[in-house]
Amino acid sequence: MRLSRFFLPVLKETPSDAQIVSHQLMLRAGMIRQQSAGIYSWLPLGLKVLKKVEQIVREEQNRAGAVELLMPTIQSADLWRESGRYDDYGAEMLRITDRHERDMLFGPTNEEMITEIFRSYCRSYKDLPKLLYHIQWKFRDEIRPRFGVMRGREFLMKDTYSFDLDEEAARRSYNKMFIAYLNTFSRMGLKAVPMKADTGPIGGDLSHEFIVLAETGESEVFCHADLVDMGAPGTDVDFDGDLQPLVDQRTALYAATDEMHEPDVFARVPEDRRLTARGIEVGHIFYFGTKYSDPMKALVTHPDGKERAVHMGSYGVGVSRLLGAIIEAHHDEKGCIWPEEVAPFGVGILNLRAGDGEADAACEDAYAKLTEAGLDPLYDDTSERPGGKFATADLIGLPYQLVIGPRGLKEGKVELKVRRTGETHELSPEDAVNRLAERAFADG
Repeated sequence: MRLSRFFLPVLKETPSDAQIVSHQLMLRAGMIRQQSAGIYSWLPLGLKVLKKVEQIVREEQNRAGAVELLMPTIQSADLWRESGRYDDYGAEMLRITDRHERDMLFGPTNEEMITEIFRSYCRSYKDLPKLLYHIQWKFRDEIRPRFGVMRGREFLMKDTYSFDLDEEAARRSYNKMFIAYLNTFSRMGLKAVPMKADTGPIGGDLSHEFIVLAETGESEVFCHADLVDMGAPGTDVDFDGDLQPLVDQRTALYAATDEMHEPDVFARVPEDRRLTARGIEVGHIFYFGTKYSDPMKALVTHPDGKERAVHMGSYGVGVSRLLGAIIEAHHDEKGCIWPEEVAPFGVGILNLRAGDGEADAACEDAYAKLTEAGLDPLYDDTSERPGGKFATADLIGLPYQLVIGPRGLKEGKVELKVRRTGETHELSPEDAVNRLAERAFADG
């Protein structure tokens, strides 16, 4: 993409109403624009990152054996009356009425709808297990939306639902999502710690939140420090095998949000390994048994011929919220620093003198070759001064910057900058392009 054709409305000043770094940088980098309290338009740069985050979430769900579908944003109130949650959910639910005076709502979650879909088609133990998910916009009428996409009213969410014959089978599904979540967040450059959590309005008796530690986190968290350093299980995990040892390895160490914190138990953690911090919730998983299948009559026939309610779980990831969490974890005083897997573009090409024949030719050559290599470069071909180009490149946080100007070209050199470390390498144009194309960025 050529910057002269792209839509990138960057801001030089930090908006006064943006209280945390991620909100400030998303506004300044032209990623989002607020349309009303807690509701944002996703501008091209932000949308590119959002789609990459969404795709990682999708890939890891598919790897774990979940099957994607898509449910509507508007739901019938009758389904929620069946489960008993319509009156109990509270003011966060946006209730609406259609032209036929039917009670509807903008879905804050989808337990009722997925249960209705399941019960319509699955009647036998032979239909189990099932893991179904979708990625869809949700709405919760937060009383005080703040922190940009971290606590908005409209947000993109991945929610998975499991259907199993009994509790033992349901916990196997729970473990699949537990491991899939660790891999998902790791691919985005995040260290997410699973913590015992309150089930809240979803219900049930087994729940974990996945928390990214950050000073701007909405809740206080307490954990064994070893959990922060523990790597993800990895993509070679056998999801059809026994995942319990991998789950036990992490749940055996103390970790809890403030709602579930037990000071006496935490005190047993060695003092030098006790970690108290603030955290950002990026995922939440629940096993709740027959909480919805009982009242909604989602029954299957067991091998003994008797009908029983299926055991269910739900598993959510805040896809749009993840962009804020990634920025909170990866930024400096100049701007965002995107991990490669979620970066909106793979590399920025900065032409320091657009209109100069030699510089233009070198940039066009690099642009063509890097595009062919699949790096999706952003070519700054504008007439902006070099200082402005550097500032914009640092602000939007692309992993690498290829800086090309007449002075360097006279010596047969261009500059390759690694955004995360600030390291720069003077290389020939060919070497710089080849190193980027081969992903050999760390070599000196």
